[in-house]
Amino acid sequence: MAYVIALPCVDVMDRACVEECPVDCIYEGGRALYIHPDECVDCGACEPVCPVEAIFYEDDVPDEWTPYITDNADFFTETLPGQDGPLDSPGGAMKMGPIKADGPLVATLPPQNAD
Repeated sequence: MAYVIALPCVDVMDRACVEECPVDCIYEGGRALYIHPDECVDCGACEPVCPVEAIFYEDDVPDEWTPYITDNADFFTETLPGQDGPLDSPGGAMKMGPIKADGPLVATLPPQNAD
């Protein structure tokens, strides 16, 4: 189990969670942030600092956002556009830096406006 970032983060990417994460497991995609399911230690430090309430423990993801569980994992296990292969377990978001791609679900979403 791990934490998952859902729809409210898309096109927002506040990054307060990144600063709070003690294990550097929150990666930056092109339009959303992603929590590495194998690197996450389930501490929950990221959840309360998210200003858009986009972070959920995997078992607590609201029904309408359960596809983000798979999309979050796919970000690391699928070959994303512009990548030579899957990210797998790169060993820390800071080391990796921003990735100019997203999971398949987020990549197909229309722009999310904060109106």
